[in-house]
Amino acid sequence: MNAPGLRERKKQRMFRTLSDIAVELFLEKGFDAVSVAEVAAAAEVSKPTLFRYFPAKEDLVLHRIADHEDEAARVAGQGPAPIDALRRHFLAGLERCDPVTGLNDHPAVLAFHRLLYGTPALVARMHTQLERSEAALAEVLGGDLEARLAAGQIIAVQRILALENWGRIARGERVEDVRGDAVAAAERAFAGLAAGLPGFTTEESATEESATEESATE
Repeated sequence: MNAPGLRERKKQRMFRTLSDIAVELFLEKGFDAVSVAEVAAAAEVSKPTLFRYFPAKEDLVLHRIADHEDEAARVAGQGPAPIDALRRHFLAGLERCDPVTGLNDHPAVLAFHRLLYGTPALVARMHTQLERSEAALAEVLGGDLEARLAAGQIIAVQRILALENWGRIARGERVEDVRGDAVAAAERAFAGLAAGLPGFTTEESATEESATEESATE
C-alpha cells in the first residue's frame, strides 16, 4: 500500500487538530456550552473551513473513535470464521485495556467516555456510527438478510459488553477487579453468538461453546 501523500497527511493533521481542540473545550466547559464558532476561533480557522472537515458538531468528538467504525468488518474478513475472529479480537482488546472495550481507567479515557456517554446529542450521533459499523460487517458476512441479522447481534453484543465494563469503571471499580468478569462475560456472549449463528463460526467452535454453556448451567 502506498503511503499517503503530503496533501493527505496535512488533511489528516487538520482533522486531528480540530478534533483535539474541540474535545478539550468540550471537556472543560461542556459540549452544549461550546459553539462551533468558539471551536473555530480556538483553532484559528473559519467556520466554513471547520464545516468542510466536520459537517456536524458531534463529529468533532466522534472523530476520535472513527477508526473503529469498520473494525468489526476488517476483523471478520480476516478468516473463514468471523465470530471466532471477533471473539479473539475482543478478548485481546480486554487484555491490552483497549478503550473501545470499556476496560480502561486512564483519567483521559474516563473523561472522554463521560463526555461521550453523558451527552445526548453525542449518544444519538454514535448510534449512526454503529449503524454504519453494522452495515459494513453485514456486507463482509454476505450482505443478505441472514448476514444483516448476524451483524446486528454481533455489534449489539460488543456495544453492551463495552458499556458494562465502562459503567463499572466509571463507578470507581479498578480494571484489575473488573477484568475477570469482563473476560467471562465476553466468553459467554460470544458462545451465545456462535450457538445461535452457526453459519458464521467453525463447527468445532460452536460445539465446544455450546458444551461450555450447558455445563455452566448444570
